[in-house]
Amino acid sequence: MQENDGKLQQAEGGIEETSENTKGQLEESTQAEPKLSQEVVSENEEEEKKPEKETVSEAKSDEKSTEKNESDEHIDEIDESNAEDAEDSENEKRHTIPVLDYHAMSMENLVGELQRLVKNEKVQAINKHVSTIKYEFDQKFQEFLDEKKEEFVSKGGNEIDFRYNSVTKRQFNEVYSDFREKRDQYYKQLDQSLKANLQKRLDIIEELKGLIDIEEDINTTYHNFKDLQHRWKNAGPIPRGNYNDVWRTYHHHMEIFYDFLHLNRELRDLDFKHNLEEKQKLVERAEALANEPDLGKAFRELQTLHKIWKEDIGPVAKEHREEIWEKFSTATKAMHHRRQEHFHELEKVYEKNLEKKQEIIASIAKIAENVADNHRGIQQQIKEVEALRESFFKAGRVPQKVNEETWSQFKETVRKFNRTKNAFYKNQKKEQQQNLEKKKELLELAVSLKDSEDWDEVTPQMKRIQSDWKKIGHVPRKYSDKIWKEFKNACNHYFDRLHSEKNEAHKEEFENFKKKSECLDRLKKFQLSGDKKKDIEDIKAFLAEWKKYGRIPYNKKHINSKFNKIVDALFKKSGVGKQQSELLKYGNKVQELAKTEDNYAIGNERVFVKRKIDEVKSDIRQLENNLQFFSGNSEDNPLVKEVINKLDKQKEALQTWKEKMKKLNILEHKLNKETEEEENSNEEE
Repeated sequence: MQENDGKLQQAEGGIEETSENTKGQLEESTQAEPKLSQEVVSENEEEEKKPEKETVSEAKSDEKSTEKNESDEHIDEIDESNAEDAEDSENEKRHTIPVLDYHAMSMENLVGELQRLVKNEKVQAINKHVSTIKYEFDQKFQEFLDEKKEEFVSKGGNEIDFRYNSVTKRQFNEVYSDFREKRDQYYKQLDQSLKANLQKRLDIIEELKGLIDIEEDINTTYHNFKDLQHRWKNAGPIPRGNYNDVWRTYHHHMEIFYDFLHLNRELRDLDFKHNLEEKQKLVERAEALANEPDLGKAFRELQTLHKIWKEDIGPVAKEHREEIWEKFSTATKAMHHRRQEHFHELEKVYEKNLEKKQEIIASIAKIAENVADNHRGIQQQIKEVEALRESFFKAGRVPQKVNEETWSQFKETVRKFNRTKNAFYKNQKKEQQQNLEKKKELLELAVSLKDSEDWDEVTPQMKRIQSDWKKIGHVPRKYSDKIWKEFKNACNHYFDRLHSEKNEAHKEEFENFKKKSECLDRLKKFQLSGDKKKDIEDIKAFLAEWKKYGRIPYNKKHINSKFNKIVDALFKKSGVGKQQSELLKYGNKVQELAKTEDNYAIGNERVFVKRKIDEVKSDIRQLENNLQFFSGNSEDNPLVKEVINKLDKQKEALQTWKEKMKKLNILEHKLNKETEEEENSNEEE
């Protein structure tokens, strides 16, 4: 590009090399395409010799100018952009299509943006947009794919077997394929057109070169020259690779023709004057762009001005060429400096973005170094890492020179966290498999007990099974719902049956409570007759009726204490002592046991009474030991009195329990005797 820009400067400054040869050499030079540095411009020997020193010095000056401008970047970027647009004017639309922050977009949003561009914009105008979108999508998808592969391997899979079907990737490929198809079709059609237009322009150049050899009136020649200019403007776009070279060749031969026109200076000077006026207008417009706040708009306008300068306006007189070009170049350089300053400021922003991204990477690295050892903790860290990933993508661009390095650091840090996370879940999977086996065992036990009717034995066992189930950790997700449903159904089946049974029992207990309430109401109204024997029998009848009604609801147990309190009061009024009252009440219980002839129930009662006797004896021994500490004290001591009173009560209670045991012994002896007599009777028969 630098060389090309230098040649553009040459064309503006004018290049002439004198030759000592005559018109024959001129004719030779017009027969083939000469190099710019070897172009020969002469009319006759006399005309050439006269300005020789001047033209040679101008050529040397132009060569220095060429060397100077070969490094002019401000011209390079204009020519490069114009060459890109040379193929198709529609390509200029790329400047007005906004380039979004594709780096901050998710894969799904990138697909959506690609769809919008391909559907609504010209394919030749979105090449750079699509390339950037594809780059960002490929980077994100590769990161996503690597994560899924690591997860697959961590679960025991073989890397060679890894496959992942991504709907987003498939959608992207379809849209991108549609873009490529449209682009290829467009460039296939364009290629033929560009080649044809190129040939038209080359033919025009050949005709232009031949104008100086035609023996005709100069006005006719000039008219033909203007016709070639018109045809050149309408020849259409050509391949960008040929654009600058073809233009320079055309422009060079135009200058040769204008020099040829020195025979008719009036026509040439009119053109020079018109071209100078047009180029002065372009300079003014270029200088005015310094005040345009929209830098992108200003650059596009400057690009258009260069295109007009190059394609639509011919040369100016030699004495004005360098000056007018210098003004235009200076205005272009000012714009270039504005852009460079703008990019410099952007670099500062990119550096700050880089600092943000490095902080984000450091935060992710800190999490990756301290991955939690439990599911809840890791899930929280996953959310934190995901939030940091979003922040990374939204942090903006970084300097191009560190873009790849920053992206690689980010990916590797996230990958490190994922590897540790996946390793945890791989171990947890093994543990979950063990938990599954434990729960299967509990399920089998629950299923085996769900139809049992041994309520007292199985109910505590079923409750223990449920408790053990809760203590077992997670099982693999694909089994968790199924095994839990089966276990819950087995437990519900058993407890539904139990509750149904209890409801029946509760119904009977409430019925007993109702009867006991009626019995209590009658007892409250009962009046002693004064006949002790009769009154005791009546009270015992109440006791017998009360025992007959059996169990009542647990929350209604208080009615028993009310009944016993009234019975004790009635016995006391009848002259019956507390111990005798207890034995009378117990006698009723023994009678009930005798009626049932339930040896198991009698045995349980016997064990209960025996345990009570042992407890009372133990209390008596303790109280007697306590009295030894007060052996030297008077019996009037309140503490001594309290101990003696307790001792007397315990001795009285011991006697009562012994009497109860005696009644049980009598009952048991009686039942055994009846059983023996019955067996003897059966033997005699």
